[in-house]
Amino acid sequence: MSLKEYQEKRRFAKTPEPRGKVGKGKESRRFVIQKHDARNLHYDLRLEIDGVLKSWAVPKEPPKSTGVKRLAIRTEDHPIDYFDFEGVIPKGQYGAGKVKVWDKGKFEIEKDSAQKPEDGNLIFSLFGDKIKGKYALINTKDKNWLFFKAKED
Repeated sequence: MSLKEYQEKRRFAKTPEPRGKVGKGKESRRFVIQKHDARNLHYDLRLEIDGVLKSWAVPKEPPKSTGVKRLAIRTEDHPIDYFDFEGVIPKGQYGAGKVKVWDKGKFEIEKDSAQKPEDGNLIFSLFGDKIKGKYALINTKDKNWLFFKAKED
């Protein structure tokens, strides 16, 4: 994995965001959802996979019940150091605006699911404070995905 795209979009002398590097060692399968009040308020869903945070921008609050589908736009991988990031990205910088952790916890990818987004759709369970249960990320085209709470078995 590479953080090249993430690092090319930022000026670290001007932003409090972590420069970060690809993590090594055992993954803890954490997830974080950050509320990002940028040009448009949205939520950033991040899953710890392959030493980085695989990321999607979700324009509306993440679904807490079945039957609610959200657009999720795949964005660049973020460093593991971004997991706890909260702060204000200064005006004029990529992603300018306030970032706050909305929810975080652990996740488990289902056995019959792809194991990373590059391999296809993801089915996983989230264990957070605000959202819990089985969820799906379905790739519809290019960077566009559907994010929704799946029916439990």
